[in-house]
Amino acid sequence: MEKLLLLYCSLLFCFATITFTCSATTYTVGDSSGWDISTNIDTWIADKKFKVGDVLIFQYSSGQSVEEVTKENFETCNTTNVLATYGNGNTTVPLRKGGDRYFVSGNKLYCLGGMKLHVHVEGDDDKLIAPTIAPKAVAGSDENTVTLPNSPSSKKSTHLSAGTLNHCARNALQFVYIAVMVAAYFSI
Repeated sequence: MEKLLLLYCSLLFCFATITFTCSATTYTVGDSSGWDISTNIDTWIADKKFKVGDVLIFQYSSGQSVEEVTKENFETCNTTNVLATYGNGNTTVPLRKGGDRYFVSGNKLYCLGGMKLHVHVEGDDDKLIAPTIAPKAVAGSDENTVTLPNSPSSKKSTHLSAGTLNHCARNALQFVYIAVMVAAYFSI
């Protein structure tokens, strides 16, 4: 009976650990104000912690854009040499690896006015999570732009992405293996 209780406790521990470590959050940049010159991005980001697997959603009006840039270009609002450009008004950016990401308005004057975002993504810098969904090409924008429906909340739980699921599945298998080994050890 003690062995069975130990096995159940081990499996419960595994399930709790997997549930805790396999969550992702979707953030709508600027909340209901969106990616706009009137939004105080510094205030919006102040209480947020981003993790590998989270997603940023930029919502903005036509004629606006979001550009991902290097740290140096972020500091000077240089939009001539960008890493990625998004311009369809509703852009999702998955945070697939740890480290710093920099986003600015495609309008240099708006960027200089504070329409820029520095995100530090907590997680292993060397591990890359596979893309959540294959990017769709959108007319009038680049091929990296993905369109999602409007999000009513700035922070909500999302379904696990394929990459997160693979990472979580690997962790789950490791925990199940440990639980089985513990059960086998105590049954001897």
